[in-house]
Amino acid sequence: MTAPDDIKKQLYEKCMDYVNERITRSTAAMRSAQDAANEESRSSAGDKYNTGRAMMQIERDNAAKQLVEAQMLSKTMGQVDISKHLDIANLGSLVETSQGNYFIAISLGKIILDGYVAFAISPASPIGQLLVGKKAGDEAVFNSKVISINRVI
Repeated sequence: MTAPDDIKKQLYEKCMDYVNERITRSTAAMRSAQDAANEESRSSAGDKYNTGRAMMQIERDNAAKQLVEAQMLSKTMGQVDISKHLDIANLGSLVETSQGNYFIAISLGKIILDGYVAFAISPASPIGQLLVGKKAGDEAVFNSKVISINRVI
């Protein structure tokens, strides 16, 4: 089995890859929508031109919103320090429980690394809020299930 520090590093890298991909996609979508709006030529039907430009502006605005969200995720990931070894779960912790393994960073969902399954979660998510501040040996109840904290890495 892979060492816990290596698992944390790989989980961190998966989250960063996801964030960087979202930034790249959002930036490209914004650029594409802006280029399309700029290329929209005036036709004799002024309404068609204005409608086309308005649609491109909406697409650009949506891409800009997605970019802001991705940049916020990037900022959160910038605060994650996987080199810290705290006994209490916090941002950057890998928490192994009786119900699964959780990497507290951003909400990305299930990640499988060479058979090791973990869920990347936000500390603001319901399960994240439950786990933050817990240590090995603690228990918590989530969805009527008792979760035992086995290890905090």
